[in-house]
Amino acid sequence: MKLLLSGRALTAGAVAVATLVTGGSAAGAATAPAHATGTPTAAAAAAPDIPIANVKAHLSQLQSIATANGGNRAHGRAGYQASVNYVKAKLDAAGFTTRVQQFTASGRTGYNLIADWPGGDPNQVVMAGSHLDSVTSGPGINDNGSGSSAVLETALAVARSGYQPTKHLRFAWWGAEELGLVGSRYYVNSLGSTERAKVSGYLNFDMIGSPNPGYFVYDDDPTIEKTFKDYYAGLGISTEIETEGDGRSDHAPFKNAGVPVGGLFSGADYRKTSAQAAKWGGTAGQPFDRCYHSSCDTTANINDTALNRNTDAIAYAVWELSQ
Repeated sequence: MKLLLSGRALTAGAVAVATLVTGGSAAGAATAPAHATGTPTAAAAAAPDIPIANVKAHLSQLQSIATANGGNRAHGRAGYQASVNYVKAKLDAAGFTTRVQQFTASGRTGYNLIADWPGGDPNQVVMAGSHLDSVTSGPGINDNGSGSSAVLETALAVARSGYQPTKHLRFAWWGAEELGLVGSRYYVNSLGSTERAKVSGYLNFDMIGSPNPGYFVYDDDPTIEKTFKDYYAGLGISTEIETEGDGRSDHAPFKNAGVPVGGLFSGADYRKTSAQAAKWGGTAGQPFDRCYHSSCDTTANINDTALNRNTDAIAYAVWELSQ
């Protein structure tokens, strides 16, 4: 998640390339939690239980990439390029159509990675995305390896299950978010009004494994918001409206272009209140993520329970909203 204020000048210019590959496998899907009524819908029953071990394996790989590349995965650095290559290789092997969108920001080349799952109505596109870059001061495992890894594993679950949704599914990993949402803004602007109108919803996941977590839901689009709230109601977990990251992550360019948006967040440098600690556990008076934008944002900076719940919520929403 980018800093609240950014004084850096940003520019963008681009070239897009596309690669089509084959592969994929099938596996069974598990039943997701019931709605608040206690009765799961057919779409909810189809949503898979995402193995937390798989998500953490991706986080370990991103940590290794950062460690081998100066301790970060920042825009324009070798660690970011290696992160893109890692995610793309997983998607290519699973049968996604991937393309890398190139842009320039702060004098350095950046990349967005876009992955389309074959099939579904091309005039009704459901997107799920996250930023893949870190700040230069750390490896960015919660911010935003957590969202990136969860979206990746959800996409791989689509492939494993052989899911054939009514709507078209697209997944995205954004570059240069930490410089001011550069990659996602470039993507939205590149679509044009006709293509933007085909995106029926964009789901954003930026920091979902905070070590002192909260359970926050974006309150932008009512349908998407209700989908996430219903999921958490099925777990007996109260959520709150997300305000700390309003306008500070990659949903903002989509929202500004009129695309319905939503998402999840587990908190950054705001401090957990006593009421929130009573509701969610954790430590009152401490930040949700004390390592926000710091060198200690490593694999040790993840709350497994929050990561697991939020990842399963992502899968639930992707299945539910793409029917």
